[in-house]
Amino acid sequence: MRAVGKLVLIFTVLVLMGTGFFGCNTVKGVGKDIKRGGQAVENAADSVQN
Repeated sequence: MRAVGKLVLIFTVLVLMGTGFFGCNTVKGVGKDIKRGGQAVENAADSVQN
C-alpha cells in the first residue's frame, strides 16, 4: 500500500472513531433530557393528585 493510501485509511478510521464517540455522547444527552422531561410530567401529575 502506498503512503497516501495509508494516510487516507488512518484518517478515515480516526474520523469514524470520532463520530462514534461524539454520537454516543449525544445519545446519552438526549436520554438524560427525556428522563428529566418524564420526571417533570410525573411531578406535575403528583401535584394534581394532591
